[in-house]
Amino acid sequence: MLQLQNNCIRNIFKVFQINRHNFLRSTNETTLNQVYQNFHKICVANKLKINKCNFCSKPVYDVNTNVVKDVVIFKYENPKFFKVINLFGLSQFFFWTYLSHFAFTTLRDAPVDETIAKEEVWYKRINLGENKFRNALTIFSFLIGYGVLTAAWLFTLRSVRFLVLKKGGKSISLVTYSPFGENRIMTVPLNCVSAETSRESAKVQLPLKIKNRKLFYILDMRGEFTNPRLFDYTVGLKRKLN
Repeated sequence: MLQLQNNCIRNIFKVFQINRHNFLRSTNETTLNQVYQNFHKICVANKLKINKCNFCSKPVYDVNTNVVKDVVIFKYENPKFFKVINLFGLSQFFFWTYLSHFAFTTLRDAPVDETIAKEEVWYKRINLGENKFRNALTIFSFLIGYGVLTAAWLFTLRSVRFLVLKKGGKSISLVTYSPFGENRIMTVPLNCVSAETSRESAKVQLPLKIKNRKLFYILDMRGEFTNPRLFDYTVGLKRKLN
């Protein structure tokens, strides 16, 4: 409790630009009345008005996370965007796979005449039908298509559609998009979720780290925080995941 009071007092000092050393001259002042008395003296000295009945009447960190029913605290409804992303990934996969097949079956070994090769530009001197070039083009083309499709699917599977705080406030359900339109639901304990940044400082995306899960889950900031205060004191906290 003393640590929380000290943190609140430090924030007050920053707002009102008060000298902390002139305010807290004794480390034994542990009660709110003593804190208020000293703070009131400083306010009078700085000609600041303060209402005693409103001073620390209710802590700003007093948030009831023990909800009596499931509560949606975030939602991001944009299924059309993810359909386009996955169609793009599939089209790129088929295109590059066809190009890979075409390179492997069509390119023929056609050696370049050495007497003419020296006079030609560098790219005309390359025999693409040679085994090393043909195999390289085949593998490279397939990897491009596979990589694009994998990236599209990973982005979709890690994009959060709904965040649901479960009854009792001890666990959270992440509802994510999937490549084929269905929702995927994963329920984890709240102490296994860590936000990499705060909701207010996140500009485009807010990454969430889940214990024993690779990569991050993504909250798009274009979504709606239906209960921002409850989010900040549950999912929005940065935790150490051992």
